[in-house]
Amino acid sequence: MRLTGERQADLADGLRLSQAQVSRKQGGSASWSLGDIDRLSAHYGIPVCDLLAGVDRAVHCLPARRYAPAPGAAQLTITP
Repeated sequence: MRLTGERQADLADGLRLSQAQVSRKQGGSASWSLGDIDRLSAHYGIPVCDLLAGVDRAVHCLPARRYAPAPGAAQLTITP
């Protein structure tokens, strides 16, 4: 989540879970269901097999549009 700039509450909204549920799942006190994994894959735009291959693989597959801008980086504004 740090790479994307999301807060846990943002992820919870994207996965249609409560923030407390995401917290428990990330902390290991609750398990991720297959439905959760499928929604997580769709949320981040990463194929399930790459998501399940581990953090390094998932980060490598994260679409550039999902990365948060680096602190102090100029913001790109596109106007029609």
